[in-house]
Amino acid sequence: MKELERLGRRRLEPDQIATPELARSLASISREIGRQVGLMIDRAGQVELVLVGDHRSIMIPALGQSRAAGGRLRGLRCLHTHLAAEGLTQDDFMDLLFLRLDLMSALEVDREGRPGKLHSAHLNPRPPGSDQDAAGQAWLLLPPTQVSRLSDNLRELIASLEGEFTRLRPTREVDLGRDRAILVSVSSASLRQARESMDELAELAASAGVVVLDTVIQRRDKINPRLILGRGKLGEIMLQALQLNANLLIFDQELNPSQVRSITDHTEMRVIDRTQLILDIFARRALSREGRLQVEMAQLKYMMPRLGTRDDALSRLTGGIGGRGPGETRLEVDRRRIRDRLAKLTAKLKEVAHERHRRRERRRKKEVPVLSLVGYTNAGKSTLLNALTGSNILAEDKLFATLDPTSRRLRFPEEMEVIITDTVGFINNLPAELLQAFKATLEELGEADLLIHVVDAGNPRMAEHIRVVEKLLRELDLSGLPRLTVFNKIDLVADREWLRDQAADYDAVLVSAMDPSTFPPLLERARKAILKVWQ
Repeated sequence: MKELERLGRRRLEPDQIATPELARSLASISREIGRQVGLMIDRAGQVELVLVGDHRSIMIPALGQSRAAGGRLRGLRCLHTHLAAEGLTQDDFMDLLFLRLDLMSALEVDREGRPGKLHSAHLNPRPPGSDQDAAGQAWLLLPPTQVSRLSDNLRELIASLEGEFTRLRPTREVDLGRDRAILVSVSSASLRQARESMDELAELAASAGVVVLDTVIQRRDKINPRLILGRGKLGEIMLQALQLNANLLIFDQELNPSQVRSITDHTEMRVIDRTQLILDIFARRALSREGRLQVEMAQLKYMMPRLGTRDDALSRLTGGIGGRGPGETRLEVDRRRIRDRLAKLTAKLKEVAHERHRRRERRRKKEVPVLSLVGYTNAGKSTLLNALTGSNILAEDKLFATLDPTSRRLRFPEEMEVIITDTVGFINNLPAELLQAFKATLEELGEADLLIHVVDAGNPRMAEHIRVVEKLLRELDLSGLPRLTVFNKIDLVADREWLRDQAADYDAVLVSAMDPSTFPPLLERARKAILKVWQ
């Protein structure tokens, strides 16, 4: 123990990887105790940690967030012994990758406890290319050499590495105040389906103001229950993050709490999944009191099972008479507060539902028909509502640009007046928490005399979007309502013959929200459908 403590007080020159004296001490102690011994050394040459492993390996503990953000190397290097006189192992390379170490070095130790050659490796700053198809290209090996023959140029080597990482990053306009993400999909579905889902995830990220730097798709027959993807693939993604200066990983699949913790522990990057991304978009876009209540409820339900035990000491708040008793853990307190808040939100949303019910009753007394616009997100529902009613509702070419339900009056040419409403758009794999939270809003659809299903005809995944909307309408028990299908954005479709065939297959009306001259067939079909219901 005294020898190990003395190792922790050693200091090297900043330019030195190791000295002969340090190598002899490390080798001697390691052979004597029959375990690998390692040092974590900072750039000033100060030993930060002394590590003791077993005969075959050494475990590097969590290093905290020091210099872990952005695209920089960590500022720490690992120097440790190998008792089997071998070079760097796969575990060494993975630690180098995941921890973004400046250098990973392994010192051979012979049977007499004498130091042999020193093996070192650093990360490869060059991005993957056509000539780099091996996993080993993620790092570069330095020639094995005796410690007494090491050159004193460590600072120059690290500076050139970080300079090369910076120089080789793709040149692009990046707002450094925004998150820079790599999108990851691990799926057992077909490659086409995975790519389509990834394209949608990229649109969601853009809607959330995230800069997408790269996308990674891995097809696996069996999903890794701990890390989702393989450890080697995760190491490649970490190298990409370093090369591209990414600070966020977004997974297309929903991650359970243990998977988020495992990936975060390995990468020390922020990790979110598709559900959390959608919740973040909803939180940004909800403007009304009702919308904010619904989004907060969805976020709390999502957060509840993901609360972590951040109280490492397992300390408890005082409880019982006179401050005695076990009290509550921090985790229990957080859960109780979330349950209390959910109860309050539920009560407030019930009030909102009653208000909506009263408004619907007033509309029924006035005998005003109701049309509700439904459809996949970004199908152009809000733009169509604006064009039909002369309104100025927010409409953007983004997913979930509009969340809050909106109602406007619309007068048909034959002097018939109706109420037309716009609701939140649907999306594939819509989080169950959101569907439940927006139930009060979606109840509005149940009171409609006619559902107008707006479809983006210019989207190559149009058929899939139609299936998703129909599936969600069935889940909401709305599939029995009269429905009129409208193909919007026909101005973006070049193949008119294909468009007419599709419209015939779905019995759809063709419109462009940007061209009012296309509206008369829609208004006529809607008028006839309403008259049929009201007769």
